[in-house]
Amino acid sequence: MTDALADITSHDTYVTGVPYDTFAYLREHDPVHWTEEAEGRGFWSLTTYDDILFASRNTEVFSSRWGIRLEDMDEEETEARRTLMEMDAPEHTRLRRLVSRPFAPKSVNEYEDAVRALAVEVLDALEGEREFNFVQRVARELPMRMLGRLLGLPDEDLDWLVQRGDALIGNTDADFTDFVVDQVDTSEYRLLPFRSPVAVELFEYAAQELDARRLSPTHDVLSALLSPTVDGDTLDDLALKNFFTLMVAAGNDTTRYTMTGGLLALIERPELFARIPTMTLEERKSLVEEMLRWTTVTMHFRRTLTRDVELRGKSLKAGDKVVLWFASADFDETHFDQPREFRADRTPNDHVAFGLHSPHLCLGAHLARLELRVLFEELARRWERVELIAPPERLRSNFISGMKTLPLRVTWR
Repeated sequence: MTDALADITSHDTYVTGVPYDTFAYLREHDPVHWTEEAEGRGFWSLTTYDDILFASRNTEVFSSRWGIRLEDMDEEETEARRTLMEMDAPEHTRLRRLVSRPFAPKSVNEYEDAVRALAVEVLDALEGEREFNFVQRVARELPMRMLGRLLGLPDEDLDWLVQRGDALIGNTDADFTDFVVDQVDTSEYRLLPFRSPVAVELFEYAAQELDARRLSPTHDVLSALLSPTVDGDTLDDLALKNFFTLMVAAGNDTTRYTMTGGLLALIERPELFARIPTMTLEERKSLVEEMLRWTTVTMHFRRTLTRDVELRGKSLKAGDKVVLWFASADFDETHFDQPREFRADRTPNDHVAFGLHSPHLCLGAHLARLELRVLFEELARRWERVELIAPPERLRSNFISGMKTLPLRVTWR
């Protein structure tokens, strides 16, 4: 190891950007790397595409059951905070079957008109403004409005929900929460998602909305979640509230940060932005895939070993934490040709931004792709030129890679 390596466990490291050079060093010299933690028992870092693919597919050995983030949780915390992401088969399979219908490709294909109408609404509200923060005015708005439509929630509640979702996903950033997990004592909230008191508010809100659907079912996702399957299977109340909280947090933030990082990539390549209106549908879909790889917003998931494993000459023991660094896999030189180049026509582009090749494939992957494609189609129709007017501010997080601000100057067509 070298002193120049960044501390990949520190939230502060990522304020200046993802440490791609450190991950490149680890991939070449120590791809299964024992990583010490300032507060924690340490973990194995997997940094190559092939090793992460292997671990993702072997869920019986690399288990999600004890959490997907770096923190250690006792049995009580684990049970109280479990969502779809912290489950293995057959429990994961059952719950995913219950909640996946509204997010399946066939369902999502029917949302395009609604997504486009929302994108037009968001951008029309900006008409004529030359300088603004893209994150606040655009990227923050579209995903939550779409999620609000899917969940059947009133528009006046959406800003409140976005703020709560930010406090959960951004629980390491003082701009989003007063309960920064590594700076204040959050033990009082250890049985709540993300160790945040905001989860109580979201649980209460979810309970009210679910009760309303039980009295008067509608055609939204919440009503669908209450409906039993053909064999009579249903979700219990805690699973429903945890899933609602997960949708509010992950359903908005990850797409927002991909939109922002994708636009920054185009600002740095103005000739590519100018080409979007003349691209074919397949070319625009390919552009979206490269944005997803380039940003890899969810930088890692953690797994816990159920038995001893030998990997690349290292002896990993049952109970050890193993972290799958997606942000490293998507820039693995042995898998992607010149990964540090942004290539809109990259083929193939089997990135792991959604946890591909795994039972834990992101439930909202198809919806996120649709929102990204539609937004950039509408942006390119309206904006002739877009440029930065100040450096972006990045989220303080070793888990989510994103920009909190993207100050722009726009020339309208």
